[in-house]
Amino acid sequence: MAENLCPQCGAPLAPGATECKYCGEAVAPAQVQPQPQPQPQYQQQGAYGQPGQPVQVFVQTGDNDGIDPSWPIKNKITAGLLAILLGSLGIHKFYLGKTGMGILYLLLCWTYIPGIVGLVEGIMYLCSDDHNFQVKNHVRLQ
Repeated sequence: MAENLCPQCGAPLAPGATECKYCGEAVAPAQVQPQPQPQPQYQQQGAYGQPGQPVQVFVQTGDNDGIDPSWPIKNKITAGLLAILLGSLGIHKFYLGKTGMGILYLLLCWTYIPGIVGLVEGIMYLCSDDHNFQVKNHVRLQ
């Protein structure tokens, strides 16, 4: 359903309205502008038809929810339990593919700081919703 927009403030107008209910601007039927429709987004993916001849394939992606299909598949509960139980060694960071942070946790494990941070991260992993966990950690859930 296409809505009309006020030329003064850009607010949506009801069909046949003579003035904007937000700013009070008088609107003539010729001044009413249709709202632009969102264009579909396309993503280029490489594929090969015959040997040595690349073929471009375009896939319509619709609404971008921020989750890349190429991310590895992990389990949120496993990550949370690893963080709570073995967080001082950074095992949960290695599991999620963040090896640099895992090494940092290993180097600082004698200070007990990674253990406390791991406990907090484990609780956050288990309490977060699935979409936020996937986007923040660049993983997909099983």
